[in-house]
Amino acid sequence: MRKLSLWLQAHPVVGDGAVAAFLLLLYIGESGNEVENTNHLALWLAIPIGLVLTAPVAVRRIWPVQSAYAVLLGVALLALAREDAFIATLIPCMMIYTLVAYTSRRIASLYTALVGALFLIQLFSGLETTDNLVQLLIVQLVFFVMLGGFCWVLGEFIGARRAYLAEVERRLRNLEFERDQQSRIAVAEERNRIAREIHDVLAHSVSVMVTQADGASYALSKKPELAEKAMQTISSTGRDALNELRGLLGVLRNPDEHDPGRIPQPTAANLHDLVDRVRGLGVTTSLELTGDFTTLPAGIGLSVYRIVQESLTNVVKHAGTGAKAEVRATNDGQHVDIEIINVGKPLPSDLASGGNGLIGMRERAVVYGGTLEAGPRPEGGWRVHATIPLPLPNRD
Repeated sequence: MRKLSLWLQAHPVVGDGAVAAFLLLLYIGESGNEVENTNHLALWLAIPIGLVLTAPVAVRRIWPVQSAYAVLLGVALLALAREDAFIATLIPCMMIYTLVAYTSRRIASLYTALVGALFLIQLFSGLETTDNLVQLLIVQLVFFVMLGGFCWVLGEFIGARRAYLAEVERRLRNLEFERDQQSRIAVAEERNRIAREIHDVLAHSVSVMVTQADGASYALSKKPELAEKAMQTISSTGRDALNELRGLLGVLRNPDEHDPGRIPQPTAANLHDLVDRVRGLGVTTSLELTGDFTTLPAGIGLSVYRIVQESLTNVVKHAGTGAKAEVRATNDGQHVDIEIINVGKPLPSDLASGGNGLIGMRERAVVYGGTLEAGPRPEGGWRVHATIPLPLPNRD
């Protein structure tokens, strides 16, 4: 039954058409019983008027206003013919219900007034003077008012229910749209995060490997031991990069599974190891840490590590032989302040505006409400300065 009800709601003409056909048969039967009386319409004339009166019922939910006034035309034709039929009162009241439920009160009020006026005209023109004229008039008026009032109240109830269901449907659509948008934003943010991670891993590792390979090619004939050390550095750097990439790709393949063997992401506590590797490349690097960097939140700790890594990678790539770098990081319990200074060969002047690495560093700082500035120093060299606020639970 529920499937049939849903199907009829999706095809309103079918149900309303059946009602219209029933009303037409009812009208024809009433007219056929009285056709011998010369005061009533002939059957051949009653059928077209009945069609004008009942056919609009079939499309009342598709064209409510047009069908209502078509019914009013049928009622007017019956009034002109001085014909009295029960459906001439019933169908206009059905249209009052339809207009209240599917249009507005203003349209329904105007239509109700017209139907009432036509009913009164038909009522007074068809009454004969009798002793009980007033009583009969009152009965018919009360019947019309009660039937019309019932249809109006029913229309109000159905209209309110339709408006409620439409609002619920609209909110569900909005919630689905919002959910889809949130999913797309989350996917985009995750893709950007992984893209930054892959960029940082590859940029640092490949830069180190290229630098070491160049050094090994120069030292291969004159200092084989240095070439061997460079090749070992290339090998270890490549393995570390593969391990980190394997972990990132594992997140992409199985985002909901926890892999116990996955390589953990570096944090600020690994800055000493990072600086030691850079020193092994021949870049004089100093590290000064103030405060506790072992208890930073994982995301902030990773951002601190990547910002320092990308800055030192730029020094290795662009500063050349004899470059020096100074790394200072401070954790005062409220903010993490990071400063990386290159005191050797100046970096390219267009690096701050065109480097993807600097864009990634700035995004890492901004995502936690921080700031990052990078550019040449007045006294020479290059400076990267970032400030990242710590979350409230870490502020004592």
